[in-house]
Amino acid sequence: MSGTHQALSDRLVSYSGPRRSVWRMPFKGSDTAWAVAFLVPYIAVFVAFVLYPVAFGLWMGSEPDLYGWLLSDPLYPTIAVNTLLFVAFGVNLQLFGAFLLSGYFMGGGWWRRVLLAIFLLPWAMPALSAFISIHYMVVSQWGFFDSLWLAVTGTDGPFLLLSRWSAMATNILSYIWKWMPFWTLVFLGARMAIPRDVYEAAAVDGARPLDALLHITIPMLANVYLVATLLSTLWTFGDFSTVYFISYGAPARQSDVLATYGVRAAFDFAQPRQGVAAMMTALPLMIPVTILLIRRVRRMGVQL
Repeated sequence: MSGTHQALSDRLVSYSGPRRSVWRMPFKGSDTAWAVAFLVPYIAVFVAFVLYPVAFGLWMGSEPDLYGWLLSDPLYPTIAVNTLLFVAFGVNLQLFGAFLLSGYFMGGGWWRRVLLAIFLLPWAMPALSAFISIHYMVVSQWGFFDSLWLAVTGTDGPFLLLSRWSAMATNILSYIWKWMPFWTLVFLGARMAIPRDVYEAAAVDGARPLDALLHITIPMLANVYLVATLLSTLWTFGDFSTVYFISYGAPARQSDVLATYGVRAAFDFAQPRQGVAAMMTALPLMIPVTILLIRRVRRMGVQL
């Protein structure tokens, strides 16, 4: 009997009750109902505005003939090159300039704070009004820029929208002017997060300002810079408003990019499938760049 009682007692001690499934919902009764009630609208919005548009777009651009039509368009290679130039110069120049300006605004003085507030105004302005204003400044000999050129030099202005390269330069500079304040603010916040003790210790050790920049600021902001490059690249590939409202593709659509080319095909020429296909041709450019940047970011230990 003692052996039996001992065995039973051991079984009772080792028994810890029924196991609960890891995946079992931790809510009961009304809690489950409230959880579902709050979760369903988010799922519905995600399906309606993310999954469905992406799937529908992939279906619309799934016909191989659409891409044959694009490649046969003599304007398409020019637009592909414009897109690469717009992304390469727009992303790199604005981020490098924002990095330098963030260092300038880190300095003391109330007047730098005033300049920072003024510098942020282009980013705070609506893109539509800002870009339309620039358009009417450079649109023709009656624009502000060419009229000022004529009044100062007595000769006709450069007519920026009559040349592909000057129109592209105008688009890129306008894009940088609009979004550089945002990235300057991002880098400024990242610089403020660096402990001042690090700079003070480096100064005690005899480090010059250039040494502090190369060995403290740049290594500590490298992760932020890579993430900013990734986000800016994705946003710039899909940017439509800059080119559309400033140059409108002038001259003769020579300054269009893939975003404006696709919108024109879909709405101006009533070819929505061709417009979607034009936008999807940016994926072979976006995906490798995105993968390379994400791999680089993860190698540096950044958790996305």
